[in-house]
Amino acid sequence: MTQTLIGYARCSTDKQDLEAQKQALAALGVAEDRIYTDHGLTGTSRARPGLDQALAAVRQGDTLVVSKLDRLARSVPDARAIADQLTAKGVRLALGAAVHDPTDPMGKMFFNILATFAEFEADLIRARTREGMAIARARGKLRGKQPKLSEKQQKELRRMHGSGEYSISDLAELFSVSRPTVYRTLNRASRPVGP
Repeated sequence: MTQTLIGYARCSTDKQDLEAQKQALAALGVAEDRIYTDHGLTGTSRARPGLDQALAAVRQGDTLVVSKLDRLARSVPDARAIADQLTAKGVRLALGAAVHDPTDPMGKMFFNILATFAEFEADLIRARTREGMAIARARGKLRGKQPKLSEKQQKELRRMHGSGEYSISDLAELFSVSRPTVYRTLNRASRPVGP
């Protein structure tokens, strides 16, 4: 039975490049046509078509190769689930040049420590992103989605609705907006403004 090396590479955003990971996998002996990729998908999302293809491609005796554990998973449960799936198929997992041996207690502990660090790093990134958005919002730089209608149009829509002569559908057609937009405009008017 011949052992095949199957590679997997992932980057979280469309602006990132997979080339460095592909080169690292090639240096580890993975053939170019055996590298599966996901581009613009986070490691916290389990819906990763490239990873699913890589997991389907590996057979007993093969090795799944990733440059680093955080390219495979960004949470401990996900990393554990993938490792268990590979073990059940009789497939080894190589993290860079190190091959993870799930039967070895030290190897298992080391894998869990790496997975914990990958999850911690993902949590830090999310926290920094939330913090940055809060600062931008406080400075007025992040205002969310702007209303489809101008203030003048919103006033007129509310006036027309208040007259009782126009239905929600009539207003949506007259202002070329959806019914939910009409409802949002009317709800905005009924909300109290500040203390």
